Amino acid sequence: MKTVQVRYFAAIREAIGAGSETVQTGAATLAALRDELIARGGAHADVLARHRAVRMALNQAMVDETAPLGENAEVAFFPPVTGG
Repeated sequence: MKTVQVRYFAAIREAIGAGSETVQTGAATLAALRDELIARGGAHADVLARHRAVRMALNQAMVDETAPLGENAEVAFFPPVTGG
């Protein structure tokens, strides 16, 4: 198990009701962490669901969900953002 800091932004933060949390996880990748969070059910399952477009960052760098997850990592989840 490893400890990671998970941050939520924009509509994801609003739905979950928190901007961040510390998570104990056995996940090896961001995809596995996302699946663990989805398995919690409730708001996590709704906003992080696989059919939803969710962007991810690892240690403040944009990555895809195959990125390996290390101890004390900072993971951010946020919806796609468009400008105008």
